[in-house]
Amino acid sequence: MKPLPEFLFNNARWLAAGVLLTFLSSFGQTFFIALFAADIQIAFDLSHGAWGAMYTIGTTASALVMIWAGRQADIFRVRTLGALSLAALAIACIAMAINPWLWFLPIVIFALRFAGQGMMSHIAAVAMARWFVASRGRALSISALGFSIGQAFLPIVVVALMAYLKWQTIWLLCAGVAFLGIPVLLQLLSQERTPASMAKKSESLGMCGRHWDRKSVLRHPLFWLMVPALLGPPAFSTAFFFHQVHYASVVEISTMQMVSYFPFFTLITVGAMLISGALLDHFGTARLLPLHQLPMVCSFIIFSTHIFGLGVGFFFLALTTGAQATLIAAFWAEFYGTAHLGAIKAMAAAIMVFGSAIGPGLTGALIDFGVGIETQYLWIACYFVLTTGMMWLGIATSRAKLTQSL
Repeated sequence: MKPLPEFLFNNARWLAAGVLLTFLSSFGQTFFIALFAADIQIAFDLSHGAWGAMYTIGTTASALVMIWAGRQADIFRVRTLGALSLAALAIACIAMAINPWLWFLPIVIFALRFAGQGMMSHIAAVAMARWFVASRGRALSISALGFSIGQAFLPIVVVALMAYLKWQTIWLLCAGVAFLGIPVLLQLLSQERTPASMAKKSESLGMCGRHWDRKSVLRHPLFWLMVPALLGPPAFSTAFFFHQVHYASVVEISTMQMVSYFPFFTLITVGAMLISGALLDHFGTARLLPLHQLPMVCSFIIFSTHIFGLGVGFFFLALTTGAQATLIAAFWAEFYGTAHLGAIKAMAAAIMVFGSAIGPGLTGALIDFGVGIETQYLWIACYFVLTTGMMWLGIATSRAKLTQSL
């Protein structure tokens, strides 16, 4: 494996494109939209449950569309899909700023989630997993740095801007940034690999020494054992950040105090991404994947009981968040091959987006019904114990087939 400086120098434009896409996807990510939750609820007179329901409707619709749209990553260049996604995200930001109608709010949420969290994250991950084989983990972890950079700095910037600007004006600024990202992406990918040709040349086969298509994956038991693990982190980490303002009031801290933990969270996330990426290239996903959600158990126990403080809770949450960013994306390529990676990962992305849809809606409804957020976090911790067991079972029963292809 090449030294890191040489790897970065030789692949700078493609890695930078991945970072750009993941960073700008922040405008469609829950942690960013949730910063405006109180303003949106006031503007449209929504309760926690009603706002969560709106978010669930829009995000669920984006998950359904992702099943079709994500397949296009097997056909079109990243520069084409990426530029279209950035344009759609910018228009969605404008719509959030100027929309006066309650009925149109789920459509705006759909556009933000589909273009941002859905397509831009998907395009970046598929590109890294396909373009890099021996250094797949390293490439995925570097590309995912955009998520962490956005999560570290954008909440602080937004909260600071709210003291001087209307929340709608901030969304217009986001639209401008997204539009500016288009020529930058096109320049970075002026020399780009073609998805179809890269897939044919790749020697990265899946289980049993072959490339799997979407129908074959759906018939394989490992996929269904992975589904709860795919749903869990986006559902409940999304719920945590979605209700961050409410949770801050429950634990009696200010919103600024809450977001002040984000840079620390990001620092640990970046470390977890880079370490998991390096370990992935050495050991593969089979050894690492079954364990990566155990820190999530610890984090939600801490958020529920405050036994070690919020900082420790963010630390454990970041460990899973960082590892998830590399391990899940690499899992599909390693176990099912790369020829149909866009279609397969689109299906997985739809499940994860759907998870991010049901998390806020479910927790918001439970809050309205009087089930405290802290009580819910204990239940969520138990859920991740279950997902860990299911992942271990699935990997243990499928790993022998994987070794046949090595």
